[in-house]
Amino acid sequence: MTTRTFALPDLGEGLTEAEVVQWLVAEGDEVAVDQAVAEVETAKSVVEVPSPYAGRVRTLHAKAGSTLAVGEPLISVEAASDASSSPSSSSAASSSAAADAYREEEQAGSGNVLVGYGTSDTPTRHRHRRPRTRAAAVAPVAGGSVRPPQVVSPLVRNLARSNGVDLTRVEPTGRGGVITRADVERAMAGPAPAPAAATGERRIPLTGFRKAATAALGRSRAEIPEATVWVDVDATPLWQLRESNPDGPGLLAYLARFTVAALREFPVLNARFDAERQEIVEYDRIDLGIAVQGERGLVVPAVLGAESMTTARLSDEIRRVTAAARAGKATARELSAGTFTLNNYGNLGVDGSAAIINHPQVAILGFGRMIDRPWVVDGQLCVRKITQMSFVFDHRVCDGGTAAGFMRCVADAIENPASAIARL
Repeated sequence: MTTRTFALPDLGEGLTEAEVVQWLVAEGDEVAVDQAVAEVETAKSVVEVPSPYAGRVRTLHAKAGSTLAVGEPLISVEAASDASSSPSSSSAASSSAAADAYREEEQAGSGNVLVGYGTSDTPTRHRHRRPRTRAAAVAPVAGGSVRPPQVVSPLVRNLARSNGVDLTRVEPTGRGGVITRADVERAMAGPAPAPAAATGERRIPLTGFRKAATAALGRSRAEIPEATVWVDVDATPLWQLRESNPDGPGLLAYLARFTVAALREFPVLNARFDAERQEIVEYDRIDLGIAVQGERGLVVPAVLGAESMTTARLSDEIRRVTAAARAGKATARELSAGTFTLNNYGNLGVDGSAAIINHPQVAILGFGRMIDRPWVVDGQLCVRKITQMSFVFDHRVCDGGTAAGFMRCVADAIENPASAIARL
């Protein structure tokens, strides 16, 4: 019998680690080539990782909830060593060829490691990486000799190096004497201080989603000189239009349509800022990001090519991408392609927000709750559906006049939707 170990593959998009959300198989189970064996969470989404080998699961190398670096062992599968003696030798050979193709994909860094990828019979051209050279720190062992401590993950080595941690003084707790991230972080923290008598604390490790959000939001605050403006909008006509056609597009689809129309009129807001070349880079298409609050955190999948869609089509696509994002199934392209973000924080039960721009975008538009409020119409006090619209923009790409013009374009369409749609 031959045992083969499959390491966590390169999932593409520059991702270097993933958290094992759950195992889809157990030790002792029989698996086939391309069968999903684990769900892992990256900074982009939750994906299923398939096995490139067929046989019996011998070892699951990580517990659910643990984080693995790309290249660390994920699963070991035991297979018959003499496939040709089996009555199904042709299928076994086919599985072996598929597994080889799968591993070549992974080694090339294509990121095509989801179920259904990497086992195609179609010839492909791959680029190969140079094998990594692992740095070996030296640690003393019994008898005065030395041995290199086992540091498999480049992330762990970089963490130690950037924080001045001497790996020779770190006690390994990983399988086979491997130094883990937790070992280095423990060394960084030093001896734990005695807790105060009446206090306590609970530490919650950041997930892949939260790490990505932390990096992006921190960069946005550090780099973008943002400004926020807002306006109260009478959304009664839009509310009535939606109520008159309950099976039609949702309110968010109308808001998206009006936003797209305003971006056509003010294209400088559908752009990014190239700080190195001191240029504003306008996009020729509108990939409208929709902020989605899921169980694993905030993500912003994009409706691709929103500029060419009707209100009904926008409604369908918004429902599709938001459902996929909440389930952790949005594609990498959908999660990274946004050129402008629309945020309906009214769903969270709040009226206003000074949102953070989704770097490298230059603006974000948000809406609060549409609720009954006293409002003056034609000199008479009455009850209307009012929503607060807030707009945060990068002051490097425009001034307040442009921002106000964009907001009025959207607000006027909300207050007179039938006329606005007729002009679109």
